[in-house]
Amino acid sequence: MKVVNLKQAILQAWKERWSDYQWAINIKRNFPKGATWDYLNLAEALLEQAMIGPSPNPLILSYLKYAISSQMVSYSSVLTAISKFDDFSRELCVKSLLEIMDMFSHRLSCHGKAEECIGLCRALLGVAVWLLQGCAYYSERLREHGEVAGEASLRACVDRLEGLLLSTKNRALIHIARLEEHASWANVEQAVIRVSDNLNSLANPTLRSKLEDCVALVKSIPLMLAVHSDPPQQTSFPSVHALIMLEGTMNLTGETQPLVEQLMMIKRMQQIPSPLFVLEIWKACFTGLIESPEGTEELKWTAFTFLKIPQVLLRLKKYPQGEKDFTEDVNIAFEYLLKLTPLLDKADQRCNCDCISLLLQECSKLGLLSEPNTANLIAKREHAPRLKTAENANIQPNPGLILRAEPTVTNILKTVDADHSKSPEGLLGVLGHMLSGKSLDLLLAAAAATGKLKSFARKFIKLNEFPKHISGEGSKPASVRALLFDISFLMLCHVVQTYGSEVILSDPSPSGETPFFETWLQTCMPEDGKILNPDHPCFRPEPGKVENLVALLNNSSEMKLVQMKWHEICLSTPAAILEVLNAWENGVLTVESVQKITDNIKGKVCSMAICAVAWLVAHVRMLGLDEREKPQTMIRQLTTPLYGENTLQFYNERVVIMSSILEHMCADVFQQTGMVLRPPMEGVEPVPYRNLLATREPIRTALSRQFAAVLQRGWVDSQALHLFESLLHMGGVFWFTNNLVKELLKETRQERAKRAVELLYSIFCLDTPQITLTLLGHILPNLLTDSGHWHSLADPPGKALAKLSVWCALSSYSSHNKGQASARQRKRQREDIEDYNSLFPLDDTQPSKLMRLLSSNEDDPVILSSPGDRSMSSSLSASQLHTVNMRDPLNRVLANLFLLVSSILGSKTAGPHTQFVQSFMEECVECLEQGSRGSILQFMPFTMVAELVKLPALAKPKVVLAITDLSLPLGRRVAAKAIAAL
Repeated sequence: MKVVNLKQAILQAWKERWSDYQWAINIKRNFPKGATWDYLNLAEALLEQAMIGPSPNPLILSYLKYAISSQMVSYSSVLTAISKFDDFSRELCVKSLLEIMDMFSHRLSCHGKAEECIGLCRALLGVAVWLLQGCAYYSERLREHGEVAGEASLRACVDRLEGLLLSTKNRALIHIARLEEHASWANVEQAVIRVSDNLNSLANPTLRSKLEDCVALVKSIPLMLAVHSDPPQQTSFPSVHALIMLEGTMNLTGETQPLVEQLMMIKRMQQIPSPLFVLEIWKACFTGLIESPEGTEELKWTAFTFLKIPQVLLRLKKYPQGEKDFTEDVNIAFEYLLKLTPLLDKADQRCNCDCISLLLQECSKLGLLSEPNTANLIAKREHAPRLKTAENANIQPNPGLILRAEPTVTNILKTVDADHSKSPEGLLGVLGHMLSGKSLDLLLAAAAATGKLKSFARKFIKLNEFPKHISGEGSKPASVRALLFDISFLMLCHVVQTYGSEVILSDPSPSGETPFFETWLQTCMPEDGKILNPDHPCFRPEPGKVENLVALLNNSSEMKLVQMKWHEICLSTPAAILEVLNAWENGVLTVESVQKITDNIKGKVCSMAICAVAWLVAHVRMLGLDEREKPQTMIRQLTTPLYGENTLQFYNERVVIMSSILEHMCADVFQQTGMVLRPPMEGVEPVPYRNLLATREPIRTALSRQFAAVLQRGWVDSQALHLFESLLHMGGVFWFTNNLVKELLKETRQERAKRAVELLYSIFCLDTPQITLTLLGHILPNLLTDSGHWHSLADPPGKALAKLSVWCALSSYSSHNKGQASARQRKRQREDIEDYNSLFPLDDTQPSKLMRLLSSNEDDPVILSSPGDRSMSSSLSASQLHTVNMRDPLNRVLANLFLLVSSILGSKTAGPHTQFVQSFMEECVECLEQGSRGSILQFMPFTMVAELVKLPALAKPKVVLAITDLSLPLGRRVAAKAIAAL
């Protein structure tokens, strides 16, 4: 009814030839107060009447212009009305519509409700479709009839389309409308196809170029968030370098995929170009090879570089690279690497071979390099130094051995898997071969680097169980059985000491029954950070068995083998050793008798010596320094090899492994008394990366000194990583993180602060999940809520801390969702979830400690809304609409950190802490991938967007699109409201 009345009112005004202001006065007088003209569709009604004839009605158009100027109608209603006109053949009408658009298209904005802002988005999308259809219509007409008049209309449409799309704000609003109405975007795509089809037929090059630009701008709208700023102008990236050092030194057994994802995260966050990224990985590998201690560590690094990293690159290749070809990036990286001649020469000298040629061949096999590129790169390294000399001519280089060891691992796994119950002697030959020289370490390193070590360990646990089954046996089968038990036991102990007990304990035994070795490992084997109780029941088997064993050891000239149950013997050995020790201390046994007993223990089966020393180490830890002499003498006796004639097969090889295992076991205990197991041999480091901390130096000083050294050098080496891990272990997560953040906040020069962030991020990779919880849940809230700390958050250190916090949050959140924690991180004590529940209670009605801290800084206390009032409460965020699990500590910490940030933005006090918050949000936007669903920004309250656009650095349409979750209708409304008001 009202629209009919409106139509009559317009016709009456036209008949009586009212002027525009007379029309406005009369129409306002005759229509009820409070009626919104948009609701009555005034703009549409006026245009409908004005466009009835072949040319527009100038008087009715003047009414519309007056309504626009006096803000009777909104811009969105006018644009919607224009886009409904579809007869492009009436060029005068189209021209007048374009002129109406010119009145306001340069200052499009909306300060009303969210619905009105979404209306503006839809209207802009509609008018974009209309202009594209106009361009398509006139370009088709030009192609068919070649009319000059048509070119003028086309130019007019193109100019308006260009003016509309050049504004980032308008494109952002269209982007929101595209997500709001998928069907309308399909109309845009059809119109773009029509325009593109007629582009080549346009004779005017300027017009064609303009139209091509417009089409490109339309196509760029869905990709608005994918465009990042320019990559940094630097050639070295310490975070990549340190992460590779960390993985190569401490986590060779780790799965490949988490490492790949962590590397990709660093690449995205720091916007590292692919060739430099791959180059940094290789540089770190070569540095690790050069500086690794001799022996097992060197073999681990070789396996990491030649077996694991090519597999890592193969997985990186599967990630979308945009236009570029990843194989070309790998080729460019090698081109750069070849220029680092001193690094390559040093690595070649250390490995005694041409490392880069071997690597190039490996990469070529995996399809990471084309054959011509491989040949070209190998040719460039022809001037490598001649490495073969008289002394090392017969030494086989480790890289070659490792590459050959990889297929051998697979063959050994197949061999061990076969049924050997009939003739176990054949298997013994294979095992004996594995023990010779450095074969075992080579095979274990190759297995660890290719992810086969768990399978390897599982097979040897199964093999260790095999000798339990005894049937009537002669002396030869008995010795074979003893050897199978002993060799498998030694190998497993060696695996645990080299790669950690996680390799064995992370997967439960498939049979359901816990095998002997797993039980012994958990209860009886000393490890770093594990203290054993020497009086534990596991060391106290049945007295009868112990007495028999003591008698056997004391009376026999040597250990018998037939019908021996080796698992029981190993479990009885500690109690037997206690009996012998007590007898010796009470004068019942002489030194010679004890020597005879220890010779018997180690003479045939080395496993017994290991079980004996494992208990002695636990026992010695409980004794005062003056009581340790006799147990330590027994340890020395057991460690010294017995070179007799009547020993079992492969004794020399087994003794070498036994000595290495015992040395690792006893290192801590002997260090306490300043004694050594054996005199140090020249050029051989006894146990790598041990005793790194200076004696009598406070750990706070050690941490500061080491970080200063690392910052000065610009990269983290493996020794520094081990030292940092020791300090993290000693001081705990909060102490470690808090003191390193203090070190960062001391850096007042921009370059050094930036380098400190990259290094700290990589040091924090030692235990990212726990360090992130501490940093975001304790350290940042303390700094932001205590005005006494605000001065320390001034730039540049404040900005650096913001960057570090975002990097840690993103890394933790992405790996946390996939449930990835390395063996190294799982080993450390977990923070109790209760710590975070007391800081941030689950019940929203109960003000948390954090909220009380906030309210103490404000005139008005911060009131948290009740869970029922969720329409648009101050704490409502996308994560709640996505029903993210808020019982999870990381999710709680992130949600509450964003609440704190939101409260700081809305507070009346400005200072360095507000600058910090701005830097934090800028960094979040900088590091984001397109769309923030599933990113840390989903924890940001929606109300915070309006506060953020008040900051000049963040008052940009793209920033608003990046920080709001556009997959949610509420997110789109919040974004539309913020952008429309810019």
